[in-house]
Amino acid sequence: MISLDIDGTLVDRDDKVRGETVRALELVRASGHQIVLATGRSLVGLASIARRLGLKEGWTVCSNGALTVRLDPVAPSGHEVIECRTFAPGPVVRQAWKLAPGLHVAVEEIGWGWRVSRQFAPGLLNGPQKLTRLDELLAEPASRVVLHADRITARAESLHHLGATVTPAGPDWLDVTAPGTSKATALELVRQRLGVPVEHTVAVGDGVNDIPMLAWAARGVAMGHAPEALRAVATEVTGAISIAGVIPVLCSLVPGQALRPDLSPLAAQLCAATHTAPTRSPGQLVVRVWHGATPDLAGCAVYLRQVGRWVRHAPVPAGTSVTMRDVERAAREAGLVYPRGDEGRRRAHWRSASPDHPEASAEFELPLSAPERTALP
Repeated sequence: MISLDIDGTLVDRDDKVRGETVRALELVRASGHQIVLATGRSLVGLASIARRLGLKEGWTVCSNGALTVRLDPVAPSGHEVIECRTFAPGPVVRQAWKLAPGLHVAVEEIGWGWRVSRQFAPGLLNGPQKLTRLDELLAEPASRVVLHADRITARAESLHHLGATVTPAGPDWLDVTAPGTSKATALELVRQRLGVPVEHTVAVGDGVNDIPMLAWAARGVAMGHAPEALRAVATEVTGAISIAGVIPVLCSLVPGQALRPDLSPLAAQLCAATHTAPTRSPGQLVVRVWHGATPDLAGCAVYLRQVGRWVRHAPVPAGTSVTMRDVERAAREAGLVYPRGDEGRRRAHWRSASPDHPEASAEFELPLSAPERTALP
């Protein structure tokens, strides 16, 4: 389970995502690992960046742990809120108002944007803003509240005892969530849901709000530009965002055979999935593809046989919008073996598969194996 901060870890200050980062994420997913985005962004801000990272399914954590969300392309909104931790914002906001009269207050409207006491400058909040009277902002429980005023972080200590978690995010910004809430508390829920052992957890981040997350993970990695407080709890430090320091961490989770520079993305992902599958028996591993409304493939994944049934081992993201022939070529490029005919064009022996995807009009599968595995007992 790989927990990744977004801003300053996957996305730079200009809100740009490197193509190399997306490709590394796809290789990690193809290796059978679970990618879990863990961010201080609101759900609106998370959803937009998840699409740019190519993540349409899986678990995510946003609003500094207040929301635990499962991405689901079949859901009407593309996601499902699994847990929402709320608190009464009145005591903290009123005390902050005394310390910084006229401060900006924003209350997250889950899945839409923000209700605000004053308009925030463009780019400071993800999603639209709606001006709201302060008494109305404080009338109902909130998942996350933002306090924005000149050097308000210096006054944070006087707010901690008021029944909330107060997290600095720069000298002029405080995030307020329910007591005992952090990225780590939400990630522990996800870990338990996924059944991932504690020793198989990795986290990468760059900010003060990532301290609980890195302390929670068995392998906590601080970005090279992270503050000393985060480095102190990390088990290792990687490069800064300016040199995409997250990429070496992601590549360390991928089998070396899949990192060959001569492989196409599809071949590399098939290689990663095959070499990480926990089976060495021929015929126990297949690449499965399915069609939607167009001739090109709607999806591709590697499945393995367990306890008499096929279960998905890993997605193959590059196998979308290609053809079955492309998958065959990529398998050969990766040095994988699959059954072919003895005469004529020696086409691959695809077979029909039981439907496993609601959107599929037809599904097919092809047995795969790596040459070195076929010789093993």
